[in-house]
Amino acid sequence: MLDILLTQAQAPITVPSVDYPAVLPVLIVFGAACVSVLVEAFAAKRSRFGIQVGLSLASIVAAGVSLIIYATGNAPAGGVTTFSGAISIDRPALFLWGTLLALAVGAVLLISDRVVEPGGALVAQASIRPGTVQDRAQTATVMQTEVFPLTLFALGGMMAFTAANDLLTMFIALEVLSLPLYLMCGLARRRRLLSQEAAVKYFLLGAFSSAFFLYGLALLYGYANSVKLGDIAAAAAGSDRSDTLLLAGLGLLVVGLLFKGSVGPFHTWTPDVYQGAPTPVTAFMAACTKVAAFGGILRVLSVAFSSTSWEWRGVLWGVAIISMVIGAVLGLTQTDVKRMVAYSSIAHAGFLLVGAIAMTRDGLSSTLFYLLAYGFTTLAAFGVISLVRDSSGEATHLSAWAGLAKRSPLLAGVFTFLLLALAGIPLTSGFVGKFVVFSAALSDGMAPLVVVALVFSAVAAFFYLRVIVLMYFSEPAADGPSVSVPGFGTGTAIFLGTAVTLVLGLVPAFALGWAGSGGFAF
Repeated sequence: MLDILLTQAQAPITVPSVDYPAVLPVLIVFGAACVSVLVEAFAAKRSRFGIQVGLSLASIVAAGVSLIIYATGNAPAGGVTTFSGAISIDRPALFLWGTLLALAVGAVLLISDRVVEPGGALVAQASIRPGTVQDRAQTATVMQTEVFPLTLFALGGMMAFTAANDLLTMFIALEVLSLPLYLMCGLARRRRLLSQEAAVKYFLLGAFSSAFFLYGLALLYGYANSVKLGDIAAAAAGSDRSDTLLLAGLGLLVVGLLFKGSVGPFHTWTPDVYQGAPTPVTAFMAACTKVAAFGGILRVLSVAFSSTSWEWRGVLWGVAIISMVIGAVLGLTQTDVKRMVAYSSIAHAGFLLVGAIAMTRDGLSSTLFYLLAYGFTTLAAFGVISLVRDSSGEATHLSAWAGLAKRSPLLAGVFTFLLLALAGIPLTSGFVGKFVVFSAALSDGMAPLVVVALVFSAVAAFFYLRVIVLMYFSEPAADGPSVSVPGFGTGTAIFLGTAVTLVLGLVPAFALGWAGSGGFAF
């Protein structure tokens, strides 16, 4: 036994090769997150805000530049795998990384705004109660900056998650992106109890979903003797073993992924967390987490389980329909704008799932485009929501939005445009996104599912139009809310999201071409 151990100890150690140019965007984001933690530890309190905002934006821009250089230069058409095959950098991963980095710029700008709410929308001291002397004193001081390293760690986790080529790496990335979000949801300056309750709910339900994911991973390892997506695909296509472990593992794994994408019926955390979290955090979560979750879903289904699609496709048909029904029908009953957008996101998750299960090249490219379009529209929508305020903070009850067009025609016009985009009206990115997704599904023989999606898309349009009618055809209350003048961060984020929504609606060819430039590598 000792001889065996000595022989193994003397065996050469194989160092995994790393394609540094390919993974440089992720390394930049994680490196900046670590530096950001050091800034929190050693920088003077008064100087942290400027350093953190500059560091966050600079690192995201640097990661974007390195991504563009790699994508337009040395990137192989078929993609590469690195870190011993744990990370796959292919065309879909590059598209998702670019989408996440662009959305993160807007999210950081929203988070860093201290004009809309003096001192910023986030606070770190859990003991401070709104309305107290301590709260007023804290409001007058500089913004708490712990949120910036948390944002960068979450962003890095999302990027790693969308490029993970094995389930263990995917699970680790899932936890890296989730844990910062749990903390960020509880940092609202106002309505602290609601914010902390939302964070606890998100954490507990997230722990359950992670357990499902991990148990599914274990079953799939037992089936394929590997956690690599390619090995699981090979075992599923050519193994004579029972499919019990395969299908049970897939079911548990998909539950964890659908939870993160807020797909009904695994959506129960979404309305409460969207409502309770600070609005800039909600914007970051609604836009970026959706992109990361569906990026992971696309990779898992397309790479590991494409050969067994006939066994699970019908189940996901049902899940997509349930998500559309829940999002569209329950969205009609909401009286809070943030909860309404939350149920809208559940309906959109159903539409995205239609494209994800198409299992064709058009299905992949259309879903990627939909993620890009939805992310920017949602980011801008939450930026607008943060501007309508009363004495207690954000005025999110629908009654407060009555007659908003008379108080601020420009803000009402921008929000109307964004709501029409979410409804899928022509000349917006939402219309193009739904059109390409439904076209891909029709081409893959899913006409009944497309008919259902069209019906519930029309149902969901009603609660968007209800808000528009309320803004334009109702009289504002005498003591109604005011519209805050946006700071540079919020104004830029709203402009960016609105501009992209318009451009993708008018000239979507470039984004569609990039989204369809290649498939997954493994």
